[in-house]
Amino acid sequence: MKTFVYPILALFISANALSQSEKKQKDREAIKNMCGCYEVTFNFAETFNYSNDSLYKPSKTKVDKGLEWAQLVTDEEDKISIQHLLQVGDPNKPYIVKHWRQDWLYENTDLYTYNANNEWVYKQLEPSEVEGQWTQKVYQVDDSPRYEGSASWVHVDGKSYWENTTPAPLPRREYTTRSDYNLTMRGNRQEITDYGWVHDQDNAKVIREEGKDDIVLAKEKGYNTYVKVDDSRCAGASKWWKENQEKWALVRAKWDEIYGRNTTLQLEKKVDNKVLYKYLFDKGYEEKAKIDGVIESFVKK
Repeated sequence: MKTFVYPILALFISANALSQSEKKQKDREAIKNMCGCYEVTFNFAETFNYSNDSLYKPSKTKVDKGLEWAQLVTDEEDKISIQHLLQVGDPNKPYIVKHWRQDWLYENTDLYTYNANNEWVYKQLEPSEVEGQWTQKVYQVDDSPRYEGSASWVHVDGKSYWENTTPAPLPRREYTTRSDYNLTMRGNRQEITDYGWVHDQDNAKVIREEGKDDIVLAKEKGYNTYVKVDDSRCAGASKWWKENQEKWALVRAKWDEIYGRNTTLQLEKKVDNKVLYKYLFDKGYEEKAKIDGVIESFVKK
């Protein structure tokens, strides 16, 4: 009897490994399908509020459009990195804005979870908790942390999507105008579509204070569509990246060293009354020593 069991068990293990490998490759294809040139529409609307303040004013509905280049930076078996660049103005002489970045890590166990007040708490997960999952790590324009979460890509009924809920800082459209909450609980769904992809969000605006229960101030719907267009329309952004990628590789390397310390990370909002991205976007911050020094100056000891 045993002579039959062992071959069947070996066949099952082999088939399961093949299935996992095929699933992983589908995941990788879905992630890389977010690269290219896109006409983007950003839609945000506050849907409900729970404030006891009769003078409470909800955020205005916001709709913006833009042309965005999603550049594949890293394409490794267990890591895919995509840098987003906004291209604005005259197509013949466009102005390029370095935008957000997303890294995707397979079965990653190291997470930095946002905890309000410019603090990210380091947490190490068990391998069993992230089996078959991808962590999406989202970074600010200066490559400092923003938010991250781990979940499985799902491929079913002709759909490919990934979804996760995780705490995050306020988006720029909010922190420049609002100070009545200090954390966004982001419900993110990235779904590949026949026209490109969509970033579907169900967000909660949260007041977090140490030693108290979180208070949900309001809820928000976000629906950002990325409609793929010919890559030639983003030629200016592609060219800009080729000319500037070495500098930003140095920036990423410094942040990787900081993240590799595997400890809770708290950042200054300003140093000498200036935010980090304004330092790094200025000329004169092309050398490793200056880049390392200015980034380190924002890390609270």
